[in-house]
Amino acid sequence: MPHPPPKTAPPAQDDLRHESAQEPRAGALYVVATPIGNLNDLSPRARAILAGVDAIAAEDTRTSGVLLKHFGIEARLVALHEHNEDRVSPELVARLKRGERLALISDAGTPLVSDPGFALVRAARAAGVPVYAVPGPCAAIAALSVSGLPSDRFVFEGFLPPKRAARRARLQALAHEPRTLIVYESAHRILECLEDVVAVLGGARRVGLARELTKRFEESVTAPAAEVRAWLAAEVERRRGEFVLVIAGAPQTAEYGTAERVLRTLLRELPPSRAARLAAELTGVSRRTLYELALRLTPAEGQGQ
Repeated sequence: MPHPPPKTAPPAQDDLRHESAQEPRAGALYVVATPIGNLNDLSPRARAILAGVDAIAAEDTRTSGVLLKHFGIEARLVALHEHNEDRVSPELVARLKRGERLALISDAGTPLVSDPGFALVRAARAAGVPVYAVPGPCAAIAALSVSGLPSDRFVFEGFLPPKRAARRARLQALAHEPRTLIVYESAHRILECLEDVVAVLGGARRVGLARELTKRFEESVTAPAAEVRAWLAAEVERRRGEFVLVIAGAPQTAEYGTAERVLRTLLRELPPSRAARLAAELTGVSRRTLYELALRLTPAEGQGQ
C-alpha cells in the first residue's frame, strides 16, 4: 500500500499576511525591480507598491515618469543618482523615520545592480529602517538563464573599464576565474570588448551574447568568442542596443589548483597581498589573479593579518 506524501507545515500566519499584503508599510523602504524592456514584466505587486508609497526615489525621473504614466501611477518622484546619492540618502532616511513609505527604482531592472541605490539602502539599514525587496527583472540573470553556460556559480563584474588597456588588464586578472562571468557593455564598445576577450581569454572560450533583452529586437547567441565576435561584426544592426556578455569560466588546470592550495595555506598566516605575492613566486600563476582570488575567499582565510 503506497504511503501518503509527507505533509508540509503551512506558512506562518505572519508570512501569509506579508505575502498577501499589497499596501506598503509605514516607515519602510521598498527596493522595486522594473522592466528592462517589456513593460508587461512589471509585477502586480510592484505596481501596487509603487502606487501606494508616498514617494519614489528614481535614477532618472523622466525615464521613470514614462513608466509610471503608462500604468496610471501617480507618485512624487525624487531624483537619486550617482551624483547626489550621498547627499539625498540621509534626507530620505529621515522621511522614513517619520513614517513615510518610500520605494527605490532604477531606470530599468533591479536597483543597485550596476545602478544607484547602495548608499540609500545602507543608510536605511544603519538607521534600523525595514527594507523589503520587490523582485523582478535583472538583465544579468536573464542573460545567464538563456546562455546555456554553467549557472550554478557565477561572478557579476558590472561594466569593464572603458579604456582598452585597463579592460585587458581586468580580463587578464579574471583569466583563471573558474566561475561563469557576467558583464555589461555599451553598444559603442561591444565589438572592442569582444576583441579583447578573444585576445586575452582566447578565441575558443565560450561566450553568450544577449542583446536588447525582452525588447522587440532581442537576440542572443552562444559560441566560441571568436565566432561571436565575427557574428557581431558581420552586421551593424547587431551592434545596436544594450548588451550582456556571459563568459564561460576558465577550465581548471593542475597549475591553478596547486596555486589555490598554496594561497589558502598562506592566507592562514598572511594578509591577502603578501599571500598572493608569495604564492605567485612559488607557482608561477599571476600575482594579480591570485590576489583577486584571495579577496574572494572566506573571511577566515582572506583577512589574515
